[in-house]
Amino acid sequence: MTDFCKMVIYLVAKENTTMATSAQGIGEQPLALRLLLACGAIGPLLFIVVFLIEGATRPNYSAWHHFVSSLSLGEGGWMQITNFLICGVLVLCFAIGLRRVLHPGKGSTWGPILLGIFGLGLIGAGLFVTDPLLGYPPGAPSTPTLHGTLHILLSLVVFTSLPAACFVLARRFAADPAWRGWVFYSIATGILVIVFFITTDLVASPNPNAPAGLFQRLSIITGWGWIALLAFRLMSKKSPIGR
Repeated sequence: MTDFCKMVIYLVAKENTTMATSAQGIGEQPLALRLLLACGAIGPLLFIVVFLIEGATRPNYSAWHHFVSSLSLGEGGWMQITNFLICGVLVLCFAIGLRRVLHPGKGSTWGPILLGIFGLGLIGAGLFVTDPLLGYPPGAPSTPTLHGTLHILLSLVVFTSLPAACFVLARRFAADPAWRGWVFYSIATGILVIVFFITTDLVASPNPNAPAGLFQRLSIITGWGWIALLAFRLMSKKSPIGR
């Protein structure tokens, strides 16, 4: 009986050790980390919902023709300005959480840094309001201003840092078989964001039929959607991405 009891105790202790090791390896994400990752889902999706609703309901505004930034002008412009600021802050928080998830390994430095730059660019785009463009608001002078020029420069930062983050993190995803599908998705997202953004500039014209607003929205939804889906995926995973 004594030997049997010793064997039972040994097996129980071994099982507990195995379970503890497994739990440590997988680990439930701390609440603070989950909140940081959740910011990456909330911010971009909220940004998209707000500008879609605003673009569809704002008088004299055409979502097909006008830029999203133009929603910061005119009556109710504070809503899009706030949208820029909130999304920027939330993406910054997500970048901090992403750094904690990825560290150490490929992309653990530049991936979060590029998304942090993206977030700062959005904050700056909210603080420095765009000049009237493509006839919105109606009758407003389109004379270039300092804050309008800064807004354009910050927009370039936003639409270059995001594709760069996609490409950097694609290398990290390639190291983990469970994330291999994200390699193609991330590369495709980066390319599409750039293509849609360039097309936006190419088709921009005072002609009300020019679909500049459409192509800019395609770029935003593609890129911002990638961030949100990445955040959801990271929250659902209890183990880190392969290094």
